[in-house]
Amino acid sequence: QVQLVESGGGWVQPGGSLRLSCVVSGNFFSPNGMGWYRQAPEKQRQLIAAINNDGSRVYGASVKGRFTISSDNAKNTVYLQMDGLEADDTAVYYCNTVPSQTPWGQGTQVTVSS
Repeated sequence: QVQLVESGGGWVQPGGSLRLSCVVSGNFFSPNGMGWYRQAPEKQRQLIAAINNDGSRVYGASVKGRFTISSDNAKNTVYLQMDGLEADDTAVYYCNTVPSQTPWGQGTQVTVSS
């Protein structure tokens, strides 16, 4: 059974930074890599960043240039470095395969406000 555990969220002022982590447990292989998703209040969950198995990365327009996805295969962990945070980044952040095919974790709340 694959389990995803996200952490690293919190409250930050606009312009601040956070680093999210996602630990993946269980034996599985995602042919299309891993991604970070987020769900803002009253909005649908959306994919914002993905890292493929060859190391290539893709970002949504709203986070490109501010967020960086990376992974450490030895630690079974996927990271999301978030810089230049804005109020619109407020959401619950999740990781999952791309497309999402694994049970969702609990997510980690990110709140950006002054």
